[in-house]
Amino acid sequence: MNFLKVFSATVLLFCVSQINAQKKEATKPKTETVKQKPLDNPVKCGNIKEGTFLRINYPKNLWYMTVKDNVQTEYYNDGKDFIKSSMVFLDDCNYKVIVLEKSEKDNPVKIGDVYSNKIFASQDNFLRIESVMNGDKYDLPLEKIIENKK
Repeated sequence: MNFLKVFSATVLLFCVSQINAQKKEATKPKTETVKQKPLDNPVKCGNIKEGTFLRINYPKNLWYMTVKDNVQTEYYNDGKDFIKSSMVFLDDCNYKVIVLEKSEKDNPVKIGDVYSNKIFASQDNFLRIESVMNGDKYDLPLEKIIENKK
């Protein structure tokens, strides 16, 4: 009988200790860290000087931009309409855009409008540009796409 009491008490202590151990294990937060690549330091502003760019989360048929020889051309409406602008670089990361021509007469952008742009972040082929247009600031996240040459 004494053996039965000792055995029961041992089993009870063992069960209690296992429950307590499981509680401690469950309270530990499981952390999985996803390493993100850091932003470029310094910012790679030269990426804007030539190439084709897409706005993040915009399909190419809604809007895309090409840059070559300090001329920026924005295409929209499945590429049927455009706004062509001259780029005047103040330094590596700051430039002005002067609208030279546009295809759609109803677009509120006017020929001769001047916009200020500042590239403030980059990561590989991605750029973040702050654009000031008519007193309003816009954050433009762009991706420089690599096109297959035929």
